[in-house]
Amino acid sequence: MSAPIHWQKSTFSGAQGEDCVEIAEHANTILIRESETPSAVITTDRDKLAAFIQGVKAGEFDHFLD
Repeated sequence: MSAPIHWQKSTFSGAQGEDCVEIAEHANTILIRESETPSAVITTDRDKLAAFIQGVKAGEFDHFLD
């Protein structure tokens, strides 16, 4: 039996907890999903996630918010 997956969301997602992106780690794989479609999960690894987060922090994806 595999360990349960503990999903985490950002505290910036709002009080209702809907319409947010959630992230978890399971078997050395990073899992990402949207709370409104929990069955659609994408996977990545720590290095790729770290590169993405660095890009977010640097503002590389800010144009998607316009």
